[in-house]
Amino acid sequence: MANEASLSQPAELFRLHGRLAMVTGASSGLGRHFASVLAAAGASVVVAARRVDRLSELVAQLRDQGTLAHAVALDVTDAKSVQACFDEIGTLTGVPDIVVSNAGVTVAKPLLDQTEADWDAVLDTNLKGCWMVGTEAARRMVAAGKKGSIINIASILGERVAGAVIGYTVSKAGVIQATKAMALELARHGVRVNALLPGYVITDLNSDFLNSEAGQRLKSRVPARRFSELSDLDGPLLLLASDAGRAMTGSTVEVDWGHLVSSL
Repeated sequence: MANEASLSQPAELFRLHGRLAMVTGASSGLGRHFASVLAAAGASVVVAARRVDRLSELVAQLRDQGTLAHAVALDVTDAKSVQACFDEIGTLTGVPDIVVSNAGVTVAKPLLDQTEADWDAVLDTNLKGCWMVGTEAARRMVAAGKKGSIINIASILGERVAGAVIGYTVSKAGVIQATKAMALELARHGVRVNALLPGYVITDLNSDFLNSEAGQRLKSRVPARRFSELSDLDGPLLLLASDAGRAMTGSTVEVDWGHLVSSL
């Protein structure tokens, strides 16, 4: 961690130079963006996903920008894969200082059409995967005597509900509670654990829906009458990753233009 003198300089608070960040689910969407943001703040970056080939373009882009970057294979639902991933990172660059547990899926079906397989697929990835990645990361940090930051990507749907995504809402509620439980046990080791709760964020995958008539009706429920851009998550992410948030652990940071305070 930075010393007290450097922390007195606001411009230094968000710098990540000399730190290693790992991002799961980095092959697209939020994960890909998070990796780029952390790299721009000075971190070396390891990006992880089930298919390494989907990460090659991102790694090349980061390296072209002067970032030390690597890609590793990771299936967050498989304990052996999680251990092998951290072993490989240890061989390549060492123990991560920052871990962004972002891998997630959803199954959109009405409750009465949901199957056990649907439930297992979502809960295994979003909740069990978050627990396995965070716990393995913490073991490595503690063993190395390294203070670190684990950032779990939850959702505002962990604090409210929506139709046809029961597994997703339950999994994200679990991520929020897991974050607090992990923070409680890891604080004495200097490992911080916090959760970032995005609202509706415009990405390539959902832009058509959010710009549709149904999407505009959804926007009308947001007090600010707007959806988030990916860049709206940059500051909150860096707050949790850096010394700017050094006293924060067990915190949930909502980024939703006020959606959670709405009654709709």
